[in-house]
Amino acid sequence: MIRNIKNWKNSILLLSSIGISSIGDFIYLVAINIIIFQLTGSAAAVAGLWIIGPLTNIVTKFWTGSFIDYRSKRKVMIVTYIIRAIFIFLIPFAPNMAVIYGILIILSVAKAFFNPSSMTYIAILVPKEKRKNFNSIRSFISSGAFIVGPAVGGSLILLTSVEITLWLNGIFFLISVVLLLFLPEKENIDKETIPTLTIAQVVRDFTVVQKFMLNNKYVNFVYLGFIMIMIFSFAMDAQEVVFTQQVIGLSEFEYSLLISITGIGSVVGAFLLSIFSNRFSLRYMISIGLIMTTIGYVIYAFSWSFTSIVVGFVILGFFNVFLNAGIMTFYQNNVPIDVMGRVTSIYQLIQSAIQVIFILAIGVVSDIFSLRFTMVILALVMLLSSILFAISVLKPNKKNFYREDV
Repeated sequence: MIRNIKNWKNSILLLSSIGISSIGDFIYLVAINIIIFQLTGSAAAVAGLWIIGPLTNIVTKFWTGSFIDYRSKRKVMIVTYIIRAIFIFLIPFAPNMAVIYGILIILSVAKAFFNPSSMTYIAILVPKEKRKNFNSIRSFISSGAFIVGPAVGGSLILLTSVEITLWLNGIFFLISVVLLLFLPEKENIDKETIPTLTIAQVVRDFTVVQKFMLNNKYVNFVYLGFIMIMIFSFAMDAQEVVFTQQVIGLSEFEYSLLISITGIGSVVGAFLLSIFSNRFSLRYMISIGLIMTTIGYVIYAFSWSFTSIVVGFVILGFFNVFLNAGIMTFYQNNVPIDVMGRVTSIYQLIQSAIQVIFILAIGVVSDIFSLRFTMVILALVMLLSSILFAISVLKPNKKNFYREDV
């Protein structure tokens, strides 16, 4: 037992760091929505938060991977946490919306560096045979943060103020930094060999990614296919508040309750997965997780009452954790660590570009047709795509891509 805990010591520290920062992310999300609405009284200004992240990714993802792959992933994570802590602390001192949006862009840039770094560092720190279990527990922690974060954020705002909540929020990221300091530095980085970040270097690295994609067509197909299908869910999520309140007719209280119930579904799914992950193959986690998540969205799109929409949200919340843990483990097992930062950045660049186009397109289509019609079409296309995707994942001749041993 003691030996087992020692083997998991580093994983526990990393999971704790990610979990605390995830809670911080949700506290920040609650507080920043409130502070922007208080300053502007504009729903459009709040909706602009949906666009900042993808737009920032489009600008930064061309070169973040070129920076990350040649440097310590652990140190990049630490620096991004510190930047987020400092700038979240500064938000209450911002004199106007222009400065706030400037700070939000800096926070998005920091996150653009963090995501590929953390994905790669997990692959470095956690042995291949333990990654599925690690990612399952991470899903449980992230799902828990989805419930705990907004609850803590809301309570802090009620007990103190939005400003104090943001200051306390910064502390969560500093705690995450402290935990990362206890983790080992697994990379031997020779500073003399680190190339200068130039346009020529970025172009060379882009060629490396392109070569990886051409030489690993099935891995590329699976991950890009996953991204493309989940774009439909992102587009539906962007219209969630309008759809549930104006089309379904839910009150604000019912909507808040709906989100909480969805979070509970995610926590239950993630808890069961973290215990029984060894009994599920990666192929079934991905294929069944994707189809059932999509079925949840189909029920949501056709919903007519609070009860029906709860059923859809619980299903998608429960199975989404299986899908995410499965696809993350597949990705870490099939992308070489030495190029993972660059490959991840380019994939996220593609994802962000499509997200922006989709959000704008859905807004236009919803004005031409009804929002209900738009959501139903999105859900049905997503379901058809998911079934075709699952068939390709379950092909017997692709079994080696889903092996979990070394």
